[in-house]
Amino acid sequence: MDNQKLVLQIEKAAGKIHSISQKEKFAASTGKGLSEDAIRRISADKHEPEWMLRKRLEAYEWFKKTPVPTWGLDLSGIDFDEIVYYARPDAAQAHKWEEVPDEIRKTFDLLGIPETERKALAGAGAQYDSSVVYHNLKKEWEEKGVIFEDMDVAVQKYPELVKEYFMTNCIPINDHKLIMLHAAVWSGGTFIYVPKGVKVGMPLQAYFRMNARKGGQFEHTLIIAEPGSEVSYIEGCSAPQYSSNSLHAGGVEIYVKEGARVRYSSVENWSKSTYNLNTKRAVVERNGVIEWIGGNAGSKGTMLYPSSMLKGEGARADHLGIAYAGKGQNQDTGAKVYHLAKNTSSTIKMKSISSHGGITTYRGLVKIAKGATNSRVSAVCDALIMDEESKSNTVPVMDVNEEKVEMSHEATVGKLSTEKIFYLMSRGLKEEEAVRLIVSGFIEPIMKELPMEYAVELNRLIQLDMTGAIG
Repeated sequence: MDNQKLVLQIEKAAGKIHSISQKEKFAASTGKGLSEDAIRRISADKHEPEWMLRKRLEAYEWFKKTPVPTWGLDLSGIDFDEIVYYARPDAAQAHKWEEVPDEIRKTFDLLGIPETERKALAGAGAQYDSSVVYHNLKKEWEEKGVIFEDMDVAVQKYPELVKEYFMTNCIPINDHKLIMLHAAVWSGGTFIYVPKGVKVGMPLQAYFRMNARKGGQFEHTLIIAEPGSEVSYIEGCSAPQYSSNSLHAGGVEIYVKEGARVRYSSVENWSKSTYNLNTKRAVVERNGVIEWIGGNAGSKGTMLYPSSMLKGEGARADHLGIAYAGKGQNQDTGAKVYHLAKNTSSTIKMKSISSHGGITTYRGLVKIAKGATNSRVSAVCDALIMDEESKSNTVPVMDVNEEKVEMSHEATVGKLSTEKIFYLMSRGLKEEEAVRLIVSGFIEPIMKELPMEYAVELNRLIQLDMTGAIG
């Protein structure tokens, strides 16, 4: 990654990106609003099997009769009748980056994701609006049986495998209002299957880009790690700034079989006109390990709580995350862990920064079921408030139904220390440099777990926003 670029500086690059957007030609679009006819057109355009269409329509029926959640963020600013639920650019799927149309490649270049980075990865994909336009996987992993496809292709090529796992046990289609919507209109995303005992030694990567005004993006990620396998997957997400609100309601399902290990990393920088209402969940079997690593530095409002269901003895979940809320932003994030078997363990480490009147909330749930003896939990959430206008909230819930467990929870909320700034300035640093150093130290434990290029991007985004270079 070219460290000289202002990587992912979305708001500043928005003017250039908009000129591309205005010229964008869409080969298919259902237009605004949601209806049974629109859902049928999405399914028909993708040549889906009948069972997928039935699942979409069933989810739509649930969506119509389920009220919008009233807890967490105020979602009254979302006009579901004005959202463009399906749009794809005038580009066929490519298998080489050189085959992707210039205007789409130019958009990703503006986001600071160079061609050299993609070639260095085991696999890479890019989704622009509702369709995947670039996908590739190194031959060595294909020969070992690893599948890395966009979801639309996976439905066609591996229908029985997808049918077995897609929105069944992990995230049911009637789980909540936004996942009902997602199930009805999902499009694109990533499908990963790792055979038994195969360990993918390099990270797989996908990048999701929403460019349509008043657009919705509903990509679905499905990862299946068979017993004894290992895989690391990285997602990046962004959208330009518009005056009207957009909606992202993606879904992530991860199946970690016995003794398998999955690391899921994501950096999300949706614009300040986007509601980010993502659902991410993993089912972890005996001695399996799920690692969630996330960074959120964008959106008008985010509700995101990656969830781990530890159903097998010895299963483990590690949640690490950083959320940044600047002017006009509300980041409601956290983690959920369900200990459903003996000798399970989990760690939750969350940090947040509120600046320029931004609001952050840690909302977490740890549940230890009856019979889940010897479960171990460590939860830590730290918040840094940069000024008098900003806010931070902590809403932890511990539901313990077993006596023989170990559990600890620690939460700290503090303001930017004037004493520390004074001390650093006395050592020759300017005030801005002192603030930057303090913030970097605060988020360092999370940043060091992110892939280097993503840590650089996220750190720079936070620093730029705090100094007023963005927004």
